[in-house]
Amino acid sequence: MNAEMLSTGFPTKYWHQLEDGRIQCDLCPRFCRLQEGQRGMCFVRARKNNQVILTTYGRSSGFCVDPIEKKPLHHFLPGTSVLSFGTAGCNLACKFCQNWDMSKSREMDILADAASPAVIAKAAKELGCRSVAYTYNDPVIFHEYAIDVARACREQGINSVAVTAGYVCDEPRVEFYRHMDAANVDLKAFSERFYHSLTGSHLQPVLDTLIYLKHHTSVWVEITTLLIPGENDSEGELEDLTQWVVENLGPDVPVHFTAFHPDWKMMDKPRTPPATLSIARRIALKNGIRYAFTGNVADDEEGGSTYCHECGNTLIGRSWYRITDWNVTEASQCRFCGASCAGIFDARPGDWGPQCQPVYLGDFSTD
Repeated sequence: MNAEMLSTGFPTKYWHQLEDGRIQCDLCPRFCRLQEGQRGMCFVRARKNNQVILTTYGRSSGFCVDPIEKKPLHHFLPGTSVLSFGTAGCNLACKFCQNWDMSKSREMDILADAASPAVIAKAAKELGCRSVAYTYNDPVIFHEYAIDVARACREQGINSVAVTAGYVCDEPRVEFYRHMDAANVDLKAFSERFYHSLTGSHLQPVLDTLIYLKHHTSVWVEITTLLIPGENDSEGELEDLTQWVVENLGPDVPVHFTAFHPDWKMMDKPRTPPATLSIARRIALKNGIRYAFTGNVADDEEGGSTYCHECGNTLIGRSWYRITDWNVTEASQCRFCGASCAGIFDARPGDWGPQCQPVYLGDFSTD
C-alpha cells in the first residue's frame, strides 16, 4: 500500500464491461452498472479510468480489541480477544442498521486513518489477540483489503473472522473464504418479503453462502438473527428458519437470537422483549439445534451459556462475555458424559472478559 494507491483507489477484478458502455460490478448480487465516475450502492466501489476500484483500501473506521463472544462467536476460541475493524459503506440497505454511522457513511473513507495489512497483523500480535475481525460494516465490500489483511495475519499465526450478511457472488465468495478461519453470518430473517422490503436484497444468496461455508470450507460458522418485533419474530418463521438450519447445515451450527433496539430508520419499533428471545431459543432446541443462544440482553447467563446436547450439563458458562465455567476436555468433549462439543477450542479458555479496548494503529509500525 502506498500514497498513490490511497489517493487513486485499489484496482479490483470482479467486474465486466457491458455492451452499452457501462461496467457491471460482479462482487455481490446487486450487480451495480456504472458509468465513469459513478459509485456502486455500497459507495466504496467506483468506476474510475474504465475499471472498478476500491476506494477504502487501507482505511478503517477505527480499531478495538473485543471479546470474541461479541462478534458473536461462542464456539471459536472462547474467552480470547479479537482486534476488530471495519471501513465505510455497505451493500445492503437495512432500515434497522445498528452500525449506520459506519455502514451508511459517505465521508469516512476520506477521514479514517490509514492502516496497512502488515501493521494490522503486527498490532494484533503485539496486543495478544488470537484473531482479527472484519466487522462493523460488511467485509464483502472491502474484499481485497480484507484478504490482504488475512494473508498478513496468517503469516503471524493470527486467525481471521468475517462478520457478514453473506450477500456475495459465487466466485468472490470462494476466494474470500479461502482466507477466513471463522464467520458469523447475519441471517436477517427467513422470508423474501423481509429481505426485499427491509434490506433491499434477497434471501437466497445468503442461504447459498451458508451452505457453501458449511459444506465446502473448513471455516467455523455461527449464525445471528436479530429479532424485530412484528417483522421476523413469529413462531412460524422461527420454526422454518431453525428447521432449515438443521436440514441444510446440521445441528452443530450455533445460532444466536439477538434483541433489536430502535435505530436508523426503524425508530417506531419497540425493543425486543426478552421473552421473544427465550421462545426463539426454545424453538431452536426443539428442532434439533444443539447450541442456541440469546444476546443483546442484560447479563443473560442461561441464554449465553453452552450446554451438552447429551447430558444437559453446562459445558461453557458465560456471563456478559466472561467465561464463568469450563467443562470441555482437550478432545472437545463433555467432561461429564464424553459427548462431542462442536467448535474450535483451546485446552483452556481465554480470560479477556468483557472489556473493549480502543486501539490507535499509529502506535504500531512495521519499520
